[in-house]
Amino acid sequence: MAMDKQHILGEIRRIAKANGGKPPGEKQFEKESGITKYDWYPDHWVRWGDAQEETGFARNKFQGAFAREFLIEKFIGLIRKNKQGNKLRFPVEGEVLAEKKNDPEFPHAVVFRKRFGGKSQLTAAIVEYCEGRNGYEDVIEACEQSIKANSRPRAKEKESRTQEILGYVYLIKYGRHHKIGKTNAVGRRERELAIQLPEKANTVHVIKTDDPTGIEAYWHKRFEAKRGNGEWFELTAEDIKAFKRRKFM
Repeated sequence: MAMDKQHILGEIRRIAKANGGKPPGEKQFEKESGITKYDWYPDHWVRWGDAQEETGFARNKFQGAFAREFLIEKFIGLIRKNKQGNKLRFPVEGEVLAEKKNDPEFPHAVVFRKRFGGKSQLTAAIVEYCEGRNGYEDVIEACEQSIKANSRPRAKEKESRTQEILGYVYLIKYGRHHKIGKTNAVGRRERELAIQLPEKANTVHVIKTDDPTGIEAYWHKRFEAKRGNGEWFELTAEDIKAFKRRKFM
């Protein structure tokens, strides 16, 4: 049997008053009142924000869905705080949790994880957001360094990697699909593909790099949502433009 509705509303107001007028979130309310979700759900409300609104408070934005741009801007603010020497550094999860502790308005690490699906997806989303905007070059660099570092082979593979001193990451177009791959000889790779494919594939752009494996992984992760089979992707004009901006990585 559901608890008396007016009693629950009274408890929300009481806790909000003690909290400087800020309505409690669902977890805080349960902790401070002893009233669980199943005392009000679903008989009185199906969402906690509905209960907050009925008491006369604005819906607590941190209980609902965050706007994508809001989350990205918040994380960029944290990146800008996180300096190592003269360069920005992409925060680790512990630093995200610490920021939440210091700033109650900052979203919890879980929110970023649920919205973006993981660190690599979040990093790619931030880079995509920053490109085309002035003054974000240092943030883009911090994101790219983070993805590059996470893509490096483990210690047991280092010996083979040391031989990979210089190479290329290429973008090749075939029909409406694009292939992102790595090679140490772009012309040779084109000839190999020409043998495999019924029609000619055209090279769109080549990025010179001292870490072909890491940079290839960066672009694969960035365009993960657009992947078809293997290394083939369905890219937009904006995606291609972003790839072509890079001469060296």
